[in-house]
Amino acid sequence: MGVRRLYWTALAGRWRAVLVLAACSLLEGVPAFLSGRLVQLAVDEGFAAGAPGVGLTWLGVFAAVAVAGAMGSRLVWRHVGALVEPMRDALVARVVRGILEAPTPPRNQPDASGVARLTQHVEVVRDATAGLLVQTRGLLVTTAGALLGVVTIAGPLGWLVTLPVVVTIGLFACLLPSIAARQRAVALADEGTAERAGTIFDGMRDVVACGGEQAAAASVSGAIEAQARAAVAMARASALRSLVIAIGGFVPLVLVLAAAPGMVAAGELSAGAALGSLVYLTATLQPALQGLASAATTVILRLLVALRRLAEVADLPPRRPGHAVPVGDQVVARGVTFRWGAGAEPIVHDLDLTLAPGEHLAVVGPSGIGKSTVAGLLTGMLAPDGGVVILGGMPVREVNAERRHRMMALVPQEAYLFTGTVRENLALFAPDADDARLWTAVEAVGAADLIARLGGLDAELGHGATELSAGERQLLALARIYAHPAPIVILDEATSHLDPATELRAERAFAARSGTLVVIAHRPASALRAHRILVMDGADTTVGTHDELLTRSPRYAELFAA
Repeated sequence: MGVRRLYWTALAGRWRAVLVLAACSLLEGVPAFLSGRLVQLAVDEGFAAGAPGVGLTWLGVFAAVAVAGAMGSRLVWRHVGALVEPMRDALVARVVRGILEAPTPPRNQPDASGVARLTQHVEVVRDATAGLLVQTRGLLVTTAGALLGVVTIAGPLGWLVTLPVVVTIGLFACLLPSIAARQRAVALADEGTAERAGTIFDGMRDVVACGGEQAAAASVSGAIEAQARAAVAMARASALRSLVIAIGGFVPLVLVLAAAPGMVAAGELSAGAALGSLVYLTATLQPALQGLASAATTVILRLLVALRRLAEVADLPPRRPGHAVPVGDQVVARGVTFRWGAGAEPIVHDLDLTLAPGEHLAVVGPSGIGKSTVAGLLTGMLAPDGGVVILGGMPVREVNAERRHRMMALVPQEAYLFTGTVRENLALFAPDADDARLWTAVEAVGAADLIARLGGLDAELGHGATELSAGERQLLALARIYAHPAPIVILDEATSHLDPATELRAERAFAARSGTLVVIAHRPASALRAHRILVMDGADTTVGTHDELLTRSPRYAELFAA
């Protein structure tokens, strides 16, 4: 289901709230429809007929109708949340899924564009939908009520009012594609600035160390200038829109003022009807048209642009559900090649690797050589451009995702802990684990003192566990995976923030745990503890024991000599 269809389905699924909103809209639109009519009655049957009491009575009715309309507006605000919030939740879930399943996720840096979609664009959709249901809907009801009221009390003037309004709306509709394109350019420029600034902030230490402050500032300045140009172009389009709407609201008033006196003198129109028509135009139709144009830009266009941006992530082709059932825990890579982008050089080239059940493999190589990419390929998170990764005799990406997650566990370098208790975090992948099993995992990786200092398994962790150091978060993440029954564990520099002694204890614990262990090495010492070692050196990959690689792999010998 595409994001647009999901959006409309989420709204339509709340049909009771839609009916309530429609009823409130009818109540809200009553003053727009009756205002001129009540003024006509007050003049023709009251003040002009020498009966001021009757005129005041009709004006009192006008006041009562206005109060009823205000009550309708208040009820709209009360019920709009029942439509907007479920839609927002559905969009967030879909966008998160699309970001997680993106075929080429961002590497080695935060996904600033994804964050912008989840925060800025989803909130734009939420706020725009609320504005659509409250502001734009109300303006449409008001405009329709005013036009219908003019036709009802002053039929001869109906065309003089209706035709310019229809032409104005048509011209405005012709401007919408241009305005939408410029609004989209503003959104893209906002994302570009956020992504550029986020990348620089994330690597600020390296920027300063390399003396790249001026280059970084120039890069951000270029993005800001592009953002400013997009904003100026959008402002010009908005000004043209405002001009069209202003003319559309002014022309009917001029036509009525020109035609009404002659029609009244000829007896074709009563004085009350002429005054009522002017009330419709000045008090209702003109403000409604101006507000509708403003809402169309600030609400409808922003909604359409934001939905289109979300669709670029969420409207991914559906991933085929895996039905293959692995037999055993052996992992085999045959001629696996992977590149980050169609025009890029392969970062993994013709990789052949066999991991027997229970084997301990270390992956070593320079930073950025593709070690984490290998982890993504082995777990099926990344699809190879060539070759195949086989799990238990079946292509890993054809294995049901739930089964694959039960068989394989990956611990990334940047461990994430969720808001909740320590117990909830440790039992995330083993919800049936009792406290004894969790404590076994904690003690195995050396996190017992940390848990005791926090206050035990019932201790509460805040958002992202920012109260803990990076190493402490890694320890809890290691304990969480140790408690997981997966027979295949991949540690992707998961001990990089630990001291060597703590790292040694954690790796030994996983090596002693039954199952296959792959360690993306942060320190060369991890290679000494493995049965075999995979050395990555660009297009060349070599597999062997420590002693074998010292003679067969210049890159490996160089790493240990350093």
